[in-house]
Amino acid sequence: MSPTRDFLADAATDESSLRRFLLGLPAVDPVGLELRAANLATRSIKKASKLAALELAISMVDLTTLEGNDTLGKVRNLCRKAILPDPERPETPHAAAICVYPDLVETAVAELAGSGVKVASVATAFPSGRSSLEVKLTDTRIAVAAGADEIDMVIDRGAFLAGRHGIVFEQIQAIKEACGSARLKVILETGELATYDNVRRASWLALLAGADFIKTSTGKISPAATLPVTHVMLQAVRDWRDLTGEQRAVKPAGGIRNAKDAIRYLVAVKEVAGPEWLSPHWFRFGASSLLNDLIMQRRTQLEGHYWGQNYVTVD
Repeated sequence: MSPTRDFLADAATDESSLRRFLLGLPAVDPVGLELRAANLATRSIKKASKLAALELAISMVDLTTLEGNDTLGKVRNLCRKAILPDPERPETPHAAAICVYPDLVETAVAELAGSGVKVASVATAFPSGRSSLEVKLTDTRIAVAAGADEIDMVIDRGAFLAGRHGIVFEQIQAIKEACGSARLKVILETGELATYDNVRRASWLALLAGADFIKTSTGKISPAATLPVTHVMLQAVRDWRDLTGEQRAVKPAGGIRNAKDAIRYLVAVKEVAGPEWLSPHWFRFGASSLLNDLIMQRRTQLEGHYWGQNYVTVD
């Protein structure tokens, strides 16, 4: 049985209703899911369409640096690459966003002013999500006050896996409120959720609590994004829109490294969710290393010969 609008409203009233709703979601058929994901991945794209797909994928990339050795200079360089991914071809689309730690948001905001590139910041005790709500809210408010357009929060996977869905729901709601006008990406860390059924439940939980995006991974855990998992999440946002009229976004992150894989994800977006999601507002790639291959493949389409890694900037 599919959820109804009335049932959605009831699900958020208390812990027992929320749990009953999530456990009542239709089970995922893993064999059918993986077969469809594999079949869609074999779709071929002709030359003109391939160039358009490469440019769309470039515009969907969130360039990310989330290391302990991040410096102001590194962030500025990454911002410049986001604005002008291929300096020899300035007509190349800019990236969607830069994602940094909260203390580096101000630097990114200044560097990207007027460019159209968004500034995202991880928060809520990234990547573990293991801290008090007070700390998570403070983390979020620091990033928002510094000018972040988007906040990437991580759920408490321990609480979710223990069946304490109400705690996860309340924390997402509280972080969403602290975001103000910034969009909220809720990271499920699907590699730790173990089953497709858990991915479906976590996706619906995040949507019920107000997530603007549902995101696969932090990039710190393996496996990260996979096509079957992304299919489950795309199904969730499609069904959510069918029930509520509200469109929400999806972001696979981690492990997507080449243009061929990116195009496979774009095919999945169109076929599973719908063509309305083929926009950087509704779909993103969290895959910094992907951008170089997209640039090289775009040059190949335009110039008729392959460009190697020596011809693009690394940082």
